[in-house]
Amino acid sequence: MAIDGRAKKLMAEGVDVVNLSVGEPDFDTPETAKAGGRAAIDQGFTKYTAAAGVMELREAIAEKLRRENGLDYTAEEIVVNNGAKHSLFNAFMVLLDPGDEVIIQAPYWVSYPEMVKIAGGTPVIVETDASTGFELTPDMVERALTPKTKVINLNNPSNPTGVIYSRDKLEAIAEIAVRNDLVIISDEIYERLAYDGKEVVCMATLGPQVRERTITVNGFSKAFAMTGWRLGYTASPKQFAKAMTELQSHSTSGPSSITQKAALAGLRGDQSFLAGMRDEFDRRRRFAVERMRSIPGFELEVVPSGAFYVFPNITRLLGQTIGGRKVETTDDLCLTLLDAARVAIVPGSSFGSPEHVRISYATSMEKLAEGLDRIERLLTADVSKGNAVAAL
Repeated sequence: MAIDGRAKKLMAEGVDVVNLSVGEPDFDTPETAKAGGRAAIDQGFTKYTAAAGVMELREAIAEKLRRENGLDYTAEEIVVNNGAKHSLFNAFMVLLDPGDEVIIQAPYWVSYPEMVKIAGGTPVIVETDASTGFELTPDMVERALTPKTKVINLNNPSNPTGVIYSRDKLEAIAEIAVRNDLVIISDEIYERLAYDGKEVVCMATLGPQVRERTITVNGFSKAFAMTGWRLGYTASPKQFAKAMTELQSHSTSGPSSITQKAALAGLRGDQSFLAGMRDEFDRRRRFAVERMRSIPGFELEVVPSGAFYVFPNITRLLGQTIGGRKVETTDDLCLTLLDAARVAIVPGSSFGSPEHVRISYATSMEKLAEGLDRIERLLTADVSKGNAVAAL
């Protein structure tokens, strides 16, 4: 968000910046959802709602989970929040006591460790890399366990790597959680964005013992392009749902009444747009993956199969002179690309992986191509000038 803020400041000043930094679909919110929001305003549905969300929406979410994910929850086990980020925050807050440990894989979404710390817990970062396909292995989880371990946090599909866990891998992690009486927080916000025929397996479907200890997190930001509307939800056993509802009632109260009606209309309306959006993201993904091969110093070790990011390794660029600046870290590289090439991407240090950068292809093909062209031109120009990048 800091890189995005700097990029937007430059853009406001009239500078031509290509922004490939933010995880936000460039598609418009579907008309069904917008119409639902407008109708809520016109009908005066603008007052407080129940803390956990209106019953009609919670029932519709439960039906969606049964129909699409094979998850069986009642409306009382659904809690609607102000975005999936809020859902995660609520979960950590009700689960953790001071000193409780949460296993989080790196690369991780930037807010996981900070939320754990705010809740009084201790993030235990388990580093993964290309050798494990950026996935936690059962051995890694076992080695990270201590008597203080309380939660295993998973993001599937993953931000920033785009990795999708196989059923076998999830089953192995679930078995560890059951055996050690741990809670699983499964962030599945990118579930609709899976490519190459990959299956997104919902953790809570892996048996009754797994369901009773899993909090599934999802929302409307990615699939319905409703980032600014702010609506997410959790599905979990009643004791978790009750605790999160009580917490929410004393913090934010219920989510926006207007947004809830928009989401309800979106769930009930025509969703054929989802396939088209996924196909377009897949087209951009394949383009970005191919382009990684031609950009000096960018190495895509693992091809993403979900979400809308590529996460190349840029180790060979560290220590080089690029755009007249000595680049020592990924932060340096991203600032250099913003200043010298007018392209915004995100340093991997934000995700616990200082050898990588994250590039979002949640933008038009034209902007994606232009942004990658600018990066390639800058790096190629340094080669022609005889800078250290030529050694690549």
